[in-house]
Parts: sequence; structure tokens; C-alpha cells
Amino acid sequence: MNGDDPRDGKGAEQTPTDSDLSARLRRLETQIERKRPQAAPDPSTRPRNGGPSSLGQAMTLSTEFVAGVIAGGILGWIVDHVFGTKPWGLIVLLMLGFVAGVYNVMRVSGFAGARPGRRDRQEP
Repeated sequence: MNGDDPRDGKGAEQTPTDSDLSARLRRLETQIERKRPQAAPDPSTRPRNGGPSSLGQAMTLSTEFVAGVIAGGILGWIVDHVFGTKPWGLIVLLMLGFVAGVYNVMRVSGFAGARPGRRDRQEP
């Protein structure tokens, strides 16, 4: 017997008081809390850090890419009409616009731009 049994040594039952039951309940709750694994925080209740949402970041990345391609196409069309180099100006500057768009997407997403060695030297 560990002292939690409401029966005395003779087998007769005693009625526990409310304070005894409350104390046992509190003791059991603390034991359960100690043995329960820590739950991961619910993502819906996680505080937002003020960063961009996933949809906003996707829109930014797609806009950066499309803007580079469109700018290259427009500049290529202008070069072709001014210098009469059809279709080479459009082809070359459209490809450069594509490369610039990919570079902008990589820069905005954090895959390109500042090198880790250069960043460490700039910070105090």
C-alpha cells in the first residue's frame, strides 16, 4: 500500500474528504504534466514576425522575373527598330533579360548577392 488507498488495513473503506480528493487531483495533474512530452507550438497561433507571407513572396519573385524578361524584350525591339538589326537585337536582349530576371529572383530569395565572407567584414 502506498498511502493513496482509501481502505484501512482491515479492508473497510473510509470516505475521503473533499480536501483529500483535491490534493490527490493536484498531485496527479503535476505528475501527468511532468511525463507529458512538450507539444510543438500550433502554427496558427504562432506570432508573426512581420515578414512577408508566402503568397507575397511568390508574387515578388514572379514579378522580378517577368519584369526582367519584358524589359529585355522591349529594349531589344527598340534596338532592332533604331539600328535595323532585326531580329538579333530582340533575341540577344531578350536572353539578357531572362538572365537578369533569374538573377533578380536569386537575389531577392537570398541565393545570390552578398557573399558570406563579404558580409562578415561589413558587420562590426
